[in-house]
Amino acid sequence: MLESLYYQISSLTLYQSVFNHEVGKAFLRLLQTLQQNNEPVSTKALVLKAYGQWVKTLASHNISWQDFIIEQILGNDNPFSRQVQKQSLQDLPLSLIEAVKYDLTVLKTVYNCQPEQIKQWVQAFTHVDFELITWDLNPSDQNFFNQSENWLNSLEDLVQYYRKQGTGIIAQYKAFRWQTGKLIGIAHPDPIKLHEIIGYEFQKESLVKNTEFLLAEYPALHVLLYGSRGSGKSSLVKALLHQYYNQGLRLIEVGKSDLKDLGMIVEKLRDLPQKFIIFVDDLSFEEDDEAFKALKVVLEGSLTAKASNVVVYATSNRRHLIREFFGDRPRPSDGDEIHSWDTVQEKLSFSDRFGLTLTFEPANQETYLEIVRGLAQQADLSLEGEEIEYLAKQWATRHNGRSGRTARQFIDYLQGELAFKNR
Repeated sequence: MLESLYYQISSLTLYQSVFNHEVGKAFLRLLQTLQQNNEPVSTKALVLKAYGQWVKTLASHNISWQDFIIEQILGNDNPFSRQVQKQSLQDLPLSLIEAVKYDLTVLKTVYNCQPEQIKQWVQAFTHVDFELITWDLNPSDQNFFNQSENWLNSLEDLVQYYRKQGTGIIAQYKAFRWQTGKLIGIAHPDPIKLHEIIGYEFQKESLVKNTEFLLAEYPALHVLLYGSRGSGKSSLVKALLHQYYNQGLRLIEVGKSDLKDLGMIVEKLRDLPQKFIIFVDDLSFEEDDEAFKALKVVLEGSLTAKASNVVVYATSNRRHLIREFFGDRPRPSDGDEIHSWDTVQEKLSFSDRFGLTLTFEPANQETYLEIVRGLAQQADLSLEGEEIEYLAKQWATRHNGRSGRTARQFIDYLQGELAFKNR
């Protein structure tokens, strides 16, 4: 049984990398040591250490053995999981489908190895006079694999999962940062939700509608969110991720210094079925900035067709994204550009290249208090409304003025203060 299981795992074709994870490697080491027959005393010690290491890796990830196997299958990046996102199952080569079926059959056998059974293998091999522990977490029952005795019957469900969630790093994370020429997954993205953002309802509705166009594969526009500091522009973009992640939305943050790679990023995403928002925060440019040229190509297009699954959402405190100096304005001189006003107008109109511009006006007192009241209600604060409003006005005067950010900071402080008093 053990030897056969080890050879079956070794014979995997598409899903070999399931056992490249440290949990999978620990399991393979355990199977290998269980097959050794030389030097019984030292071999027993090796088996016990291998078993302990396998349990430790499962514990470090706080996952059951069954959930680990399924998690690795769902996130696996291989020829089948990539191709099936672009083609129907019927259009794939028969050999590829047969390879998938073979691998799923083997992995189902591995999945069926219960932790108690694995412990008994180790006990029987080592003949130790003490009881080993069992790593026994209850596996999840929310997955289509867990609800099917024959995994081959779930092949179509697996296909739909790959098309919706992607594979590899795209399946593993919701949000990403483009850094040093590659996507870096963000393990803990900002948890802000749409309902937590109060005020600016027209702007919120417009951005949500444009994002839903993107998800429905209708034409969607690049968006510039322009306005005063602390008005919630960045939070609004981040909140879209949690609202629409399960519909295939992903968020990629690109810093200004990396905008030169924008064309490369778009090409990497073009053929994926998921939908992507490239998020550029606090956007502005200097004279002859390479990032300006790179972003202009993505916004306006080039000979290469526009990627229909990618939009750019940028925030800025400046309406005119390229800084203009008085020295930029045309003056009569032999050395001046003849059509210099055209150059100035190109700079000033760059923001118009975004299909949709949403303006966030500075919050007046009523808007500020409306945000405070809404956040206080969400936080379930016990203070009376009039008292909260009085304290909120004082906070705005002493701190950063009236804005959504100031309101959030005030409510956070008030929550901490009340909790500290009532401890």
